Amino acid sequence: MSGRCDRAVPLAVKIVVSGGLGVGKTTFIGAISEVGTVDSEAAITQVSVGVDSLDGIESKTTTTVALDFGRITLDPTIALYLFGTPGQGRFSFLWDDLVEGALGTVVLADPRRIEECFPAVDYFGTHGTPFVLAVNRFDGAERCDPEAVREALGLRVEVPVLECDARERASVRNVLGALMDEVAGLRAAPTGGGPATQGEAHAVTAG
Repeated sequence: MSGRCDRAVPLAVKIVVSGGLGVGKTTFIGAISEVGTVDSEAAITQVSVGVDSLDGIESKTTTTVALDFGRITLDPTIALYLFGTPGQGRFSFLWDDLVEGALGTVVLADPRRIEECFPAVDYFGTHGTPFVLAVNRFDGAERCDPEAVREALGLRVEVPVLECDARERASVRNVLGALMDEVAGLRAAPTGGGPATQGEAHAVTAG
């Protein structure tokens, strides 16, 4: 019919980006999103003193208090909608709503405060949502061996652990690719719970 658009609408896939306070979730989403990101950054005030730990990130002045949002189109058939969770434990009640309907999760870890990702790892491990753990690089911080991080967190061998730089688009793209491979591997396994197999998902090709 004349004037009708024949272009297929991409499949919308929901992805959650989680982790502790100040780990780089807002930066991660902003680095890859093809649209202006939506965030709920607010100034850190005296109200959070003694409640939110800023040890090791004393220079941080703002924090997410609700969610971050961005979008990246992988190819004409699939688009990822990225939802970032707040890092503070007192806002964890929002996680259930943000995770509902999510295909998978990226859990970011700060090598200077690796223990801060324990709540996210425990939550998504219990929830059953496929996830990858990405150790974010920070200027001046020692680089961590991914396998040492796996051991410290008690992660199963099939959970992908990799390094990333949340400021770099290509690095973020690689993390999302690893997550999609993990999701595809789990879905392809006969029991639905086998290990992820690299290269069995849509490649993340966004430039």
